[in-house]
Amino acid sequence: MSLSDDQPHTRTRLPVGEQPAFQPNGRQARPLRTVLTVLLVVALLVLAISIANRGKPDPATGNAGRSADRAAATATSGAGPAPSGEQPVTATVNGIAAGFPHTDQGAQSAAANYAVAIGSADMFRTDARHTIVTTIADPASAPGLQARLDQGFGGDTVARYGLDAQGRAPKGLTFVSRTVPVGTKSVGYTDADAKVEVWSTGLTGLAGERSVQPVVASWFTLTLSLRWTGGDWKLTDYASRQGPAPMPGDEQAATAEEITGAVQQFGGFRYAR
Repeated sequence: MSLSDDQPHTRTRLPVGEQPAFQPNGRQARPLRTVLTVLLVVALLVLAISIANRGKPDPATGNAGRSADRAAATATSGAGPAPSGEQPVTATVNGIAAGFPHTDQGAQSAAANYAVAIGSADMFRTDARHTIVTTIADPASAPGLQARLDQGFGGDTVARYGLDAQGRAPKGLTFVSRTVPVGTKSVGYTDADAKVEVWSTGLTGLAGERSVQPVVASWFTLTLSLRWTGGDWKLTDYASRQGPAPMPGDEQAATAEEITGAVQQFGGFRYAR
């Protein structure tokens, strides 16, 4: 049975509280405008706080800045870890730098260059070793230093590295001994005497295909006692201790041919504090 068109239609009126929650399109944008307004206010607050704090130094940063300023001032005085800018000396005696300034910086420069001489391959050859000691040592201390160094670099030491009694490497091999100063530290200074620590890395060994003593790197600290005599800083005593050594890297070791070529082609330096 179908409803005819002339039958009356019934209209139901809902109570006010039950009206459908339909709103015109114009009112839908209100929540969005509210959110945007809140975000804008927050952004402005953040910007204002940032501008207000820009001129206020952070306590930790301020302390670090002051420490950096003090370090810079100390470096300028030549007593800090930074390079002082003192120029290397131009004079040499028997190939070793000489004529250092009568200053704390001059003593540190002398110690660095003397560390290089003491750690060189020449120290394993008797005649060259005696020449080095005569050049860098205080005359009053030279005999005692000579005896110690003869014992330290002769006899069993040359044999351990496969060298002959004259400190010469076997045919086809190259003996390597180099000391490279990383930094110096004054641990005592007067106009007459100075004590300097020289943190160093070194290369020692035989380079070649048949070597049983390959070239290895080491880290050590030399303590050199110096005296101002004859218009220059001269060595009176020395001591050595291991380290501080950094963690080894993951570089691939060079071949014997590469090490030999590097030793023969790369020259050393003259050092200044």
